[in-house]
Amino acid sequence: MTSLSHPIERWYGKVFSDGWVAAAGGTADVVEPATQQVLAQIGIGNAADVDHAAASASRAQPAWAAMPFTQRARILREAARLMQLHAQDFNRWNIRECGSIEAKAAWELEQCCEQLHMASALPMQPDGILFPSSMPGRTNQWRQVPVGVVGVISPWNFPLLLSMRSVAPALALGNAVIIKPDTQSAVCGGLLLARLFEDAGLPAGVLHVIPGGPATGEALVRHPQVGMIAFTGSTAVGRAIGQTCGQLLKKVALELGGNNAMVVLEDADLDAAASNGAWASFLHQGQICMQAGRHLVHRSVAERYAKKLAERAKALHVGNPNTSQVHLGPLINARQRDRLHRIVTTSIEAGAQALAGGRHDGLFYEPTVLGNVHPDMPAYTEELFGPVAPITVFDDDAQAIALVNGSIYGLSAAIHSRDVARATALGRQLRCGMVHINDQTVNNEFQVPFGGMGDSGNASRFGGPANAHEFTQSQWISIMDAPIRYPF
Repeated sequence: MTSLSHPIERWYGKVFSDGWVAAAGGTADVVEPATQQVLAQIGIGNAADVDHAAASASRAQPAWAAMPFTQRARILREAARLMQLHAQDFNRWNIRECGSIEAKAAWELEQCCEQLHMASALPMQPDGILFPSSMPGRTNQWRQVPVGVVGVISPWNFPLLLSMRSVAPALALGNAVIIKPDTQSAVCGGLLLARLFEDAGLPAGVLHVIPGGPATGEALVRHPQVGMIAFTGSTAVGRAIGQTCGQLLKKVALELGGNNAMVVLEDADLDAAASNGAWASFLHQGQICMQAGRHLVHRSVAERYAKKLAERAKALHVGNPNTSQVHLGPLINARQRDRLHRIVTTSIEAGAQALAGGRHDGLFYEPTVLGNVHPDMPAYTEELFGPVAPITVFDDDAQAIALVNGSIYGLSAAIHSRDVARATALGRQLRCGMVHINDQTVNNEFQVPFGGMGDSGNASRFGGPANAHEFTQSQWISIMDAPIRYPF
C-alpha cells in the first residue's frame, strides 16, 4: 500500500466497486471542519452504482464463503497488519476529515485492529449445535450460514470503528459487504478501508464502497440482493430503515441514538465522578451516541459536583487538532452547531444556568456545563451530540431510576457510588443496554456485545459472540440413518 495521505490517489473522485471507478452519481468535496478547506473529492453513488455493487457482491460471495477459513482469517490479519503499518495516514485523515483529536484517532485505529484480529478467529469457532431427536436414527444439525450480501451504513463520528465493527465480522463469516459511509467521512470510513482490504488480498467483488446520501442508502436498503443492513446513526433514520427492512423481510441491525444518564449518588467520590463526567460529555466534542447527556446528581452534592465539573470544562482547550494540541476539535458542520446552540440558549432562557461555556467560534464550541436543568427543558429531553453537560438533581434512588428510565432512549448509563452493591442493584433496574458502575457512559470493548434498548436500537448487538449471530442466519439440517417410511 502506498501512502494514503496524498490526495491524488486512485480513489480520488471515485467509488470502489470492482476496482476504482467513476461514480454514476457524480462527485463531492471532502471539507475539513476546522478550516473549511477542501481536502479531496469522493465519488457519490446512486441507485445504478448500488445495483452494480450488489450484483457483483452476489456473484463473488459464494466463492468467498467456500474459501477455507484459514485463508479468510489470513486476509483479515493482514489487513490489521497493514492498518498498523499505515496508522499515521489513517489517523491524519481522521483528524482532518472528522475533527478528531490525535488521541481519539489513535484509539479508534487500535480498536479497529483489534476488531480485525477478533474477527479473524470467528471462522474457526463452532458454527452449529446438535439437538437430540425423538425420532430414532435422526440427527438434528443447527448451523450458522452467511447472510450473503451485507449492507453497512456508517456515520461520521467514529467512521473507522463504526464501519469496521460490522465489516470485519461480516467478511470473516463468509459474507460480501457493501459500505455506504457518510459523505462527511467517506475517506476515513470507507475509501481507506477499500484500499486496505484490496492490498490485504481480499478477492475482487467481495467488498464495495459506495459513499452517498439518503438516496444511496435507500437504494442499498431496498436492493433485493442485499440480505442484511447494519446501520449506525440517528433514531429517526434507523426507524425508517427498520420499517423498510420489515416490509422486505430483511435482517437488520440498528444501533441508534442515546440520551445517556450519569448518576452521581450522595456517597460518590466527587473528584472521580467529575473526571468521568467531563470525559463522557466532552470527548470528541460530545459527538458520541454514548455521550453523557444527562448528569443526574443527588441534591446534597449537586452544587459541589457542578463546581468541579465546570472547573474541568474551563480548563479544556478547543481548536484545530491538525495544528495544535487541543482537547476538543470542531463540530462536524454548521447544522449540528446551530441545533446544539438552540438547545443551550433555549434551556438557559427557560431557567438553566450556564456554569461554563455556552459560546462558540465558528464550529468550535466551548465545553458547556448547565446547572438547574429540569426534565422539561430541551437540554434534558433532546440528544445533544455536542460538548454540553446538563445537571439535574434528584432526592432518592427511586427518583434517579425514574429519571433514567423516563427517557425514550436506553443505550448507556453510569452510576457513581462508594457502595458498589447499592450502585449495582440500582443499575439492574435501569432500562439500558449497558450500565457502568464507577465509570462513565462512553465505553466500548470489542469482545463484549454492544447495543441499546428502547429507541436506541432494535435489540441487535455488535461485538464478541453476538457477531456470530448478527451476521449469519441459521439452518436446520436433519439426517436419517436410513429413509423413514410414513403411513401414507
